[in-house]
Amino acid sequence: MFISGIDWDLGNWPKCGRHGVSKTEIEHVLRTMVLRIPDPDPRESRYRTAGQAPSGRHVFVVFTYREVKGETFIRPISARYMHAKEVAAYEQIKKAMANIDQ
Repeated sequence: MFISGIDWDLGNWPKCGRHGVSKTEIEHVLRTMVLRIPDPDPRESRYRTAGQAPSGRHVFVVFTYREVKGETFIRPISARYMHAKEVAAYEQIKKAMANIDQ
């Protein structure tokens, strides 16, 4: 799937930025994601992903895909820094995925 960009507006940015995560960190995680997990929200197709931002912090992001004039955009819904237990689980999954690729 080709992604045309990240869909930011006054509806989603304040909610994502509320936890102190920057747009740069969120966009980096979304552009480099290797794993997306469907979110059980019944109102729309949402996904979850996590990654390490250039700042070194681990970020958890909930997002959806939006079609605008025939182009696909990623629309962040929520973002926050991960807790220590989540970081440990993320690193285990990342290590397991690296072993699969070998």
